[in-house]
This record gives sequence, C-alpha cells and structure tokens, in this order.
Amino acid sequence: MREIELKFQIPAAARDRVQRAVATKTARVLPLAAAYADTADERLARAGFALRLRREGTRWVQTLKGRGDGLMDRLEHEIELPDTDAAPVLDPARHAGTPAGDALARLLADGAPLVERYRTEIVRVARRVRSGAAVVEIALDEGRIVAGERSAAVCEIEFELLSGPPSGLLALAAQWVARHGLWLDVRTKAERGTRLARGLERVPALHAEPMRLPPRPTTTQAFGAMLQSALQQVLPNAAELASGSGDAETLHQLRVGLRRLRSALRVFAPWAPDEAAARALEQALAEPFAALGAARDADVAAAGLLAELAAAGAPPLAWPRAADAAAPAELLAGAGFTTLMLRTMALALVALQTPGAALEPAAAALLAPAWRRARADARRFARLDAAQRHRLRKRLKRLRYAIEFLQPVLRPRRTRAALKALRRALEALGEANDRSVARQTLAARAAADPADPALAFALGWLAGRDEALLARAAAALAPLDEVRRFWR
Repeated sequence: MREIELKFQIPAAARDRVQRAVATKTARVLPLAAAYADTADERLARAGFALRLRREGTRWVQTLKGRGDGLMDRLEHEIELPDTDAAPVLDPARHAGTPAGDALARLLADGAPLVERYRTEIVRVARRVRSGAAVVEIALDEGRIVAGERSAAVCEIEFELLSGPPSGLLALAAQWVARHGLWLDVRTKAERGTRLARGLERVPALHAEPMRLPPRPTTTQAFGAMLQSALQQVLPNAAELASGSGDAETLHQLRVGLRRLRSALRVFAPWAPDEAAARALEQALAEPFAALGAARDADVAAAGLLAELAAAGAPPLAWPRAADAAAPAELLAGAGFTTLMLRTMALALVALQTPGAALEPAAAALLAPAWRRARADARRFARLDAAQRHRLRKRLKRLRYAIEFLQPVLRPRRTRAALKALRRALEALGEANDRSVARQTLAARAAADPADPALAFALGWLAGRDEALLARAAAALAPLDEVRRFWR
C-alpha cells in the first residue's frame, strides 16, 4: 500500500482562518496518541522507516511507513488491532509479506529489541472533499511531539489522496496555499521525533542523490524523473530554512538544487509534455533563485574572503548586505515559492505518465553539440570578457547537471572523466566569479564612501589577484579538449 499526501505548515496569522475552514459540519475530531519505536542504534530511522502504535479514538492501529520518493509518495502498511483498554504489544511480524515489512524483518534479523523513542499527542480535525476526480482528506493536526523531557509543538495541515488521480490532490493544495499562505514541509513527524530524541537543533544539509530513471525510460519520463530528483534536494533544504533551522550550507545546497531544477527545465524543455509550461516555470524560478543568491554571496564573502583579507593585513571590513533583501526564511515560507514547487510537482507527475521518444539517441543528439560548444568556448577563454566568462560558467553548469541527469544511459568511465574535467573547470571559474561579484559589491560601496580605507585595501587586493585567477581558470578548462565521446 502507498500513502500519497502533502503536508504544510501554517503561518501564525492564518491559523484561526485555517481552523474554521477545516472544522465544517462534516468534519470529525479524532484524538491520536502514538508511540514510535526503534532500536537503540536507530537503524529503522537511518533506513527511512517509522514504526508506530497509535490509539485513534477508540481503536488501536499499528503502522509501518517506509521511505518513499521524498515528495508525496510513501510506502505504508496498517494493521487494525483488537480494541483493548491496555496498549497492545508492538509486533513487527504483523507487517510480514509486504515490501516494507520484509525490509523491516531484515533490519531486525539479529533480534535487536525495539524501544519507544518518542511519542505524539495530536488532536486531528479532518474532513473529506472532492477535487476533480479525486477524493482528498484534509486533516489539521495540533498537539506536540514528546521525547523524554523535550517536546516540540505541532500545528500542520495534511492533504491525503484517498482515491483518484494525484493531480486532484495537487490542485486542491494549490488552492489552499493561495488562500492561506501555507508552506510545504516534506519533513515527517517521525523525522522531527527522531531529531527531538537525539537533541538535534539542526541536521546536515541534503546533497543531491544520484539520478534514478524508471525502467526503459522515454525522453518525457526522464524529464519527469529529473524534476523529481531536483525537488528531492530542494524541498528538504527549503523546509529547514523556512523553519529557521538551516545554515549557510543548507542555503548553498538549496541553491544547487534549484540550479539543477532550472537546468532540467531549460535544457530538456523540448522533452517536456508541455514545453511552454517548462520554460515559463524556469523563468518564474529565476526570481527566488536570484534573491537567495544575494544571501549566498554574502555568506561566501563572510566565510572566505574576509578571512583572507584579514590575513593579508586589511583593516576590519563589514561586508555590505542589501538592506531590502528578503531573508531566506521569509521567501521560502511564502506562498509564492510553495506555489512554484507545486507547479513543478504537477509537471513532473504528467511527464512520468506521458510517452516520449527513445532516450539514448535523444541524449546523444543533445549532448554532442553542447560538448562541442563547451570545448570551443574553453579554447577561446583568454579572449572572453567578464560577461562572456560568466555566461560560459552558467552554460558549463547546465551541461554538468545535464550529464549527471543522463548518467545512467551514458558510457560510465568516459562520463566520469567528463564530469571530473567539468567540476575542476567550474571550481576555478567559480572562484574567479566569486571574486568578481565581490569586487562589484565593494566597488558600489566604495562609490558611496570613497574614504573608507578597508574598501580601498580590499579592492586593490582583489585586483592584484585577477590575473592569477584567470590563468588558473584557463588551465582548468584545457582538459575538456581531451575528453572522449561519452554518449552512446
């Protein structure tokens, strides 16, 4: 069995309004008290499983949830137990014969005992609605997660598909986002509970995972899988930042995920079920990406450049920040960003269900001219001006992500060589670009305050490093000429 749902956090200003919208005459109120179990070494959580025993009103239900697509689809197996006053004994064998249950049995094959790790105390208000051909349950959950002496408040709304197409679920959720300003949170209660049990305030940023393609994929299905792959990196990092628990690396990995997403939408737009929709979505993502980039540029400067300047003997320098720039948390918890993510999920869903052309010849037809242009640009790098070098860097980034997306259908050894050459080139170009952006930022500040000695020192120091950085970039680009054909 699979569970298909979306979960959102509710802005404080909208909570009363959301409560009224859910608590209609047909809504039902259900107290939910659950205990989540794991081994002492948390092997279930590390494998992406959650095992719980929950009292739902007057009935007991044992549930096993497995890792899904990280977006809205998860494995789930539920067993309703006989009604008793005392809590039944949790028994993993109740899930035997299911994919998730068999995986659970392998995890517990050595007889490791299960212990309660955390519990949830929730009051759920739920009602069912129709959305097109779909039936969806809307559930408002309020309460807390408890782990020992620690607890965390819960106030979130879930949209679960009971029947019909997932497109109906996405359409309904988009309406509620527009009406109430909800923001998408792919972190489950189990993930939050595990973090609470460990006493963690922050978790590491999520990096991109290797691309997975469906069996015998067409171009259109591959396009849908690319969007999903990018979202699997974007959404968890965005949720961490929106909730205020992310850091500079979380922001960096979010921007990497957004760049991968925009690259897929731009490079592979002809493979989309609706090319115009793909191109419009890519353009719409440019605004939040740029806004997050301003914050990222400030982080890069604070983490690296200021330390180098101080080591070179520079006077203390406060890095300038745009006074009107929105904080990442504010942007990512906004309805506009969540709406873009739902549009992306809807486009991916259609693509995965749409036939297309054969993938391997289409990949070769796309990569061959792109690689020829990259090599040609690398040869004439010394003659490019700053704007042309910046455009080259962006093209090479898109090419790198395109190759990574298509890696399952390319020649493995040669593809690894191509990616290695590209990453080295992009590292050198990235350093040169970071310094160029820093110079532009400081030059604008110096124009307003020309007497500041720290600014004058920094601009002079940066100018003195230009030639060496460009020479390093040219040397890093040269190996692109030696890469052999890696497409089939």
